[in-house]
Amino acid sequence: MADTPRHSVSVAGIVVNDSDQVLVIRRRDNGHWEPPGGVLEMTETFEEGVRREVLEETGISVQVERLTGVYKNMQRGIVALVYRCTPRDEPERATTEASEVRWMTLDEVREAMSPAYAVRVTDAFETELHTRAHDGVNLLP
Repeated sequence: MADTPRHSVSVAGIVVNDSDQVLVIRRRDNGHWEPPGGVLEMTETFEEGVRREVLEETGISVQVERLTGVYKNMQRGIVALVYRCTPRDEPERATTEASEVRWMTLDEVREAMSPAYAVRVTDAFETELHTRAHDGVNLLP
């Protein structure tokens, strides 16, 4: 069992303001628009990880509301737990991890993000919990 492949666990926050806009970042490492998130640290709860990642990537603190979906990147073995959040303050324009931080409408999210990331945002506006698999860009059937 020592050579059994391992998964990486990530968390992300879908931060929604009073106007139903979503806080998104343009990542410095690849230039893609995504919800703020990253690898869960060993000593963190899921909610602590979401709060830390959103703060690091956007400069704001959030209230974590609820789990909205679980997503697996089948190519890279990454499992992401995605939570809907409420902002407690206003974001910065850029951070060390994000070249841009801005609010987008759902239509803007669908245009700017790959399907594998846009669906995380749209799922956060629904009441049921979603589980989905993707190849890093597109959803898998």
